[in-house]
Amino acid sequence: MTVPAFKEYVPAIDCTCAGCAVQRRTAAAGLPTRDGGHPAAHGARRAMVLVTAAGVVLSAGLAEAAGAAADPAPVTDPGRAADAASVNGAPAVTGAVSGSAEDGPVETGADSPQGGPGPLQGAGASGPPASQAGAPALRQTTRADIINRAKKWVSAQVPYSMEKYWSDGYRQDCSGYVSMAWNLTGNEWTGSLATYGTRIAREELQPGDILLFHNPADPSKGSHVTIFGGWTDYTHTHYTAYEQTKPHTRKQTTPMAYWTNSGSYVAYRYKGLTSGSGGSDSTKTLFPGAGKFGAGANNAYVTRLGRMLVDRGGKRFYKVGPGPVWGSADRLATQAFQKAQGWKGKEADGLPGPDTWRLLENGTGHDIPAAGGTAGRDGSTSVPAFPGRGYFRPGQSNSHVDKLGKQLVKKGYGKYYLSGPSPRWTEADRRNVEAFQKAQGWRGTEADGYPGPETWRRLFA
Repeated sequence: MTVPAFKEYVPAIDCTCAGCAVQRRTAAAGLPTRDGGHPAAHGARRAMVLVTAAGVVLSAGLAEAAGAAADPAPVTDPGRAADAASVNGAPAVTGAVSGSAEDGPVETGADSPQGGPGPLQGAGASGPPASQAGAPALRQTTRADIINRAKKWVSAQVPYSMEKYWSDGYRQDCSGYVSMAWNLTGNEWTGSLATYGTRIAREELQPGDILLFHNPADPSKGSHVTIFGGWTDYTHTHYTAYEQTKPHTRKQTTPMAYWTNSGSYVAYRYKGLTSGSGGSDSTKTLFPGAGKFGAGANNAYVTRLGRMLVDRGGKRFYKVGPGPVWGSADRLATQAFQKAQGWKGKEADGLPGPDTWRLLENGTGHDIPAAGGTAGRDGSTSVPAFPGRGYFRPGQSNSHVDKLGKQLVKKGYGKYYLSGPSPRWTEADRRNVEAFQKAQGWRGTEADGYPGPETWRRLFA
């Protein structure tokens, strides 16, 4: 008679029975004690295996019993180790993660799995994570504090591990890193971090926010999270990412939103954020004074002014740059922005003051209208001035939205309207704008469905 080979069963991800639930909890928490796991959980896991082994002993002898009682064979490729899934809050270990070297560096976060939710380990360990204990417990923090904590791991070059814990008690994987930076009460994972944040649009990202990809259908397929450190240039196509990945914590320029699965990343802002400085990576700067601008000026504030003006529709004024040396392009672009606000005379002299700087830094006010178009009988141009991005957002209702919608229909991009268009901004408007942007060959954040000066110019041209 052939002796059956007993082994642990793998619980189904979507099964809600008590047996599978227990197995999922055991799988997530049952790391060896020498690697920072829980002694009680590890003992329970070994007891279950030993019970199975005892049955084999009775039917097939000591040899098979010894094999069944041993710890599970170690994963030979850590990059393919299990990630945690969750059903009704119970984590489970599933298959391998995916990542492509063609989409970025060989070592990417998509090839670095993570552990499930758990309490802090090492120094300061206390209690279960809030995701298991009920409503998330929020510790107040500032953007500067978040970035400063993130930098500590970068400086220490903390080695990546989904099993070990750093001296501060946080697990050395991507979600443990964010748990540390956000100063959470426990170690979370990509399936629970969102409960601590508020979803925001990518264009609203500021230092200390995160970009999170959690694949609920199969969390092991690329789930990852990074900390946003600030835009690296005015195009907003790349940003400074702080992340925990193989071989250790790193800070580097990263394409928005990541090397792989870029379209699946969602931006979140920590709910416990309080007012405070954005840290050295903050994208906002106080007005440095009028003396930093004008003839003979040569400094970083001139470069920053130029980049903000380009982002607000002033790219056509710059043949090269922007750069630190003040030139006619800076003056003309500043003047165009000031006139877009309806200012005249000395208020639109091409030299930035506190009000000009504030509007540029906050992304408010009217953008620089697109150039071009022929004058009509009333003196207006065929391309109406772009009113500003703020008019095209959820909850907005104005004549500019209505004008946009009618032009989309006229151009053949109105298929998502079930009725209308109307003055109220809806998802149908966004999807129609997105279709138009993609028809221009734009992708990613350039085709997010929210009109900017160039979208507006091409649509009305």
